[in-house]
Amino acid sequence: MQAWQVHENGEPSEVMRLEEVGTPTPGDGQVLLKVRAANINFPDALMCRGQYQVRPPLPFTPGVEICGETEDGRRVLATPALPHGGFAEYAVADAAALLPAPDALDDAEAAALHIGYQTGWFGLHRRARLEAGETLLVHAAAGGVGSAAVQLGKAAGARVIGVVGGAAKAAVARELGCDVVVDRNAEDVIAAVKEATGGRGADVVYDPVGGAAYAQSAKVVAFEGRIVVVGFASGTIPSPALNHALVKNYSILGLHWGLYNTKNPKLVQHCHERLTELAAQGAVKPLVSERVPLGGAAAAVQRVADGVTTGRVTVVPGLTEGGAA
Repeated sequence: MQAWQVHENGEPSEVMRLEEVGTPTPGDGQVLLKVRAANINFPDALMCRGQYQVRPPLPFTPGVEICGETEDGRRVLATPALPHGGFAEYAVADAAALLPAPDALDDAEAAALHIGYQTGWFGLHRRARLEAGETLLVHAAAGGVGSAAVQLGKAAGARVIGVVGGAAKAAVARELGCDVVVDRNAEDVIAAVKEATGGRGADVVYDPVGGAAYAQSAKVVAFEGRIVVVGFASGTIPSPALNHALVKNYSILGLHWGLYNTKNPKLVQHCHERLTELAAQGAVKPLVSERVPLGGAAAAVQRVADGVTTGRVTVVPGLTEGGAA
């Protein structure tokens, strides 16, 4: 089969190689899946660079989120068991962790419903306890993780402020349903958020960026607000001033979604059931901005790493270079 292999760490476009390799053999409790679509996540780039908390042995195939097909023809969502990741024609995954792909979504959309939307649901509902009528601020609102949080926030009845970088991403954020869009390249984020909230600030801040975005979050979070720390796409891990959290009465909440798979897998299943319901209602629908063939995976992972994409970029092995399935 064809699979992208990483033999040494570095930038995705430089270290990912499309090779002919043997079809992986499932281990105990695992299943072989035909990859119908593999969603690209920022951790895929970090793994290529050797900067992610999970470091699979070299060589490995990246791709942590897929819509696959079982040998008996079922469409499922899975997080492949590395080193046999999803940027390939076949992957392996733990049988107990498979989730049924929602009928309301096509393969690419279904592949994108898993990690980003589970992270958003756990962050907003399990950790921040977002309530209808509250104001939610989402950093990188036009990106893969941010766009999921925007849709989930709107579905929960929140007023959503999206922070983006650039006019094109601002347009995407508006299409996603943001009530207020702030272009950090053209506006003062802190002033704009305070103006939009009458000086009160945001009840919940969803931050997958870190760095300067986190510093802004601390300035605009409301009394008894909650900042959900989801990741550090900026490459800078902030050091919060805890005295500031004390005097302003806000909470800093960490979220590592992957832990729920071992700590409370039943909650992951419950979340998926809820997401499936929301997809059926049309309340959430992953924004798949690009569908690329298997041969375009390395360049696509690099674009995600460089932060120039909107929504989700998904690798579809059955797609030809011309774009036909």
